[in-house]
Formats: sequence, structure tokens, C-alpha cells
Amino acid sequence: MTWIIYYLPVLTLAGLPVVTAVPRRVMAQATPVASSYVPPVVNISSSAIHTPFNGTPTVTGALNASSIGTGIPTLGALPAATTYPSDGRLHQPEPAPYVPGGGLGTGGNAPVYNAKSDFDYQSMALGLYQEYIELDLFHDGLARFSVEDFKAAGLTAEDRFLIQFMAEQEVGHATMLTNILGAKAPRQCSYNYPYTTVPEFFDFCQKVTRFGESGVYGFLPHLDSREAANLLTLAITTEARQQMIFRQFQGLFPMPVWFEVGIPQSWAWTLLAPYISSCPEGQTRLAWQNFPALSIPNQPNPTRINGGAATNETLTGGTNVLNNTGVGGSQSCLASTAVGSSCQPGITRNRTNPLSYPGREIQLSWEAPGKPVGPNNSYLTSTMAGAPRYVAWVTQLNVTYTRLTLSGTTGLQGKTAQPNLETYAGDPAINGTMFIAITDSNPTITPFNITMINEHVVAGPALYQAG
Repeated sequence: MTWIIYYLPVLTLAGLPVVTAVPRRVMAQATPVASSYVPPVVNISSSAIHTPFNGTPTVTGALNASSIGTGIPTLGALPAATTYPSDGRLHQPEPAPYVPGGGLGTGGNAPVYNAKSDFDYQSMALGLYQEYIELDLFHDGLARFSVEDFKAAGLTAEDRFLIQFMAEQEVGHATMLTNILGAKAPRQCSYNYPYTTVPEFFDFCQKVTRFGESGVYGFLPHLDSREAANLLTLAITTEARQQMIFRQFQGLFPMPVWFEVGIPQSWAWTLLAPYISSCPEGQTRLAWQNFPALSIPNQPNPTRINGGAATNETLTGGTNVLNNTGVGGSQSCLASTAVGSSCQPGITRNRTNPLSYPGREIQLSWEAPGKPVGPNNSYLTSTMAGAPRYVAWVTQLNVTYTRLTLSGTTGLQGKTAQPNLETYAGDPAINGTMFIAITDSNPTITPFNITMINEHVVAGPALYQAG
């Protein structure tokens, strides 16, 4: 039995042609057949410079509407939210044999893959900015470091090809989102990166893919366009695999959590924007907030055998990318081959010394609002929150708070202790590459309404390398 794949033009995405594969099962040993038409991909540059922006922005601030409300109210559950009996029986007429009643987009209407609201457009535009930086980032690491550099980090030519293939995946993701958004879709920009070694490159990649993946998980359930959400789901599942691959390149356990976390769009944009130097003239602007950057001076260092002993071994705030230039000899897990201490690339590593642990003191420092960031330095960091009082730990299914103790005289430094909690019994909630932020209070937040935390954020988020 084989499959013959016929490629047929279908509905357009924002005016651009799209094809879909329609499988037809045949009982023969036939050769797959396809039309000669191949959908084009977006234009990309592989020779862009990677330097910070040093000009003067022509416009500043996030995109905003002529009327802005006072805020999203905190309401109770909708009246019908708890009325379904969940008893395993059918309570609605079946629209067709073997089809239970309910569901969205299941009524037989032809799908239209476009943005259906400002929320849709701005969310997917943010996703497109993310795909473009990943595309450039993967190419840059391959171009910047020599074959010998990669060999010294434990990677072969086949591993380098995997990075190249992941860059090609981003071309597809960028093309899909551009087709959905149409002629005003964001285009590729120029970028600046903090890494100087291959291990730092891996760390930056696994953190960029982490907030890229989590940023989409945050808005995906809320898109008005269920059709676009369907396609975006198919892309973000690939990005999840990329994040796992870069963890394996770092010698980290590939998936140390039971659930991946979702974050608000403004959190993803805050983490992404500082690495965008400039964008083409007339580039589509975003409406999302940029929060003041949060740094973790004693961020655990995955290249140390005792990663939790790190102090001042990061390159930037926000992502808190590791700096491994001073870690060598008996302190370096890259030089170790022993089980439990080695962090050489591998399918999985189980380290004897955890990177972090409950009760560990976390040192924090953050910037004051008003700093220009992002493309052409044209966005400004801001906060709507009051005085800093808590640290929010956003991981898996949990948003948990610990008390913040201020230190120093600037009001921009403090410390807290890593909490001890489990998502479910046997699953430590604080693990993997996760997120923390400084907040003015400790509101109850769940994964579906994660954006309600934004008005309470003083600074952050920062990526915390808990495991």
C-alpha cells in the first residue's frame, strides 16, 4: 500500500496562494505524484551584520489605539462554565454519525486562515519576529564558529547539519506566518547576540527557543482565528523539539518537566526585543509592553560541575545567557567524562549536583523603566506596577510567589529563596528553563489567564536555569 499525494490549491491566506496535500490511498506500488507548483518561501538574508543599533529612532513606544481602556477587570467564571455534567454520557444531538455535539469550527464551514482581530494579528506578528531571529541565529552560530570550535564542544558534522536543518525549518515557519498576515507582515531584521563561544551559543539558542515556544503557548488558546491557531500549533511543536535538541547539546536533561509553561506576549517581547538591532523602514510595529530587564547575578551555570556555585557568570539580563570563559579545569563539566558530572552533548544527562535546589538564595537586580530597547531603539521599557514585593515563579502549571528582600540603596536589587513545591506529587515544579519576575503583589494566576499578571510586573521576566 502506498500514498499518492496530490497538491491542490485551496483557500488563500491573506491573498497569497496556499497548497494543501490531499492523501489518496491506493492499493498499488506507485510513485508519489505531485504537481510542478511549489509554494515560494519568504526572502531571507544570510549575510546581515550583527552589531547594535547606534542611530536615532524616528518613532518610539509600542503601537497603540486611539482609545485605551483602564484595564482588564478581574471577573468570576461565566455562568455556563460549570454546567456541563462531565458524566461520560452524551447530552447534545449528534450532528453526524460518530460525531458528538459541540466544538469550535466543526460546523462544516470552509476554513479561512487569516487574522480575525487585532489580538490575532499582533500575536502572530510577534511570532513572526521570533521565527526570523531564530532563523538568523542558527545561521550565525554556524558561520561564526569553526569546525574545530564545534568539535571541541563535542559536535560532529552531522550535528552541525541538524542546526542547519533547524534554520531551514524557520524559513517554513516564517513563510506560513507571512502568508497568514499578508503584505504588512514583519520582515527579517538585523540582530546582535551576546555569545562568544559554542557553549554560550547553545545556551542562548535553548533560551531563545524556550521563550519562543512558551510565548506561543500563552496566546494560542485565545486566538479568534481557530484556523490560524491550528497551523501555528503545527509549527510550535517543531520549535519544542528544537529547544530539547539545544538542551541535549548542552548536556542538560532534555525534558525535566511534566508540563511546558506558557507566558504572556509582553514577556516574550521583553526577552526578544533587546537582540533586535534594526528593522526595515516601515516595519510593522508591535503593541506589546517591554518590561525593565531583570538579571540574576548568581544564575546557575550549566557548564560547571557544581552549577549552583556560579556567581556573575552571565552575559546579559533577561535571558541571563551563561558566560563560560572563566570555567575550566576541574570545575568544567565539559571536560569531564564521568557519569553524574559530565555535560558533554548527549541524549540525556543525569547530573549528581543539581543546577539549583529549594532554599537556594537567588540574587536579583533590575533596571529602572524608560530604557530604549528593540528595533532601532524605538521601544521603551515601562511598568504599571507599584513597589517591588514578590518574586513570581512561572513554571509548568504554577505561578508561585516568594517574598522579595530588597538590598542596596538603589531600590533595584534584592534577593529571595527558591521555593519548594511540586506540580503534582513527584514533579518538582521548579525545574528546567523557566521564568521569574518581580511583582508588586501576589495575585492568583492560572495558565489560561497568565496575562493578568502583567499589571503587577515591576521587572522581568528573566529566564532562570533551574535544571
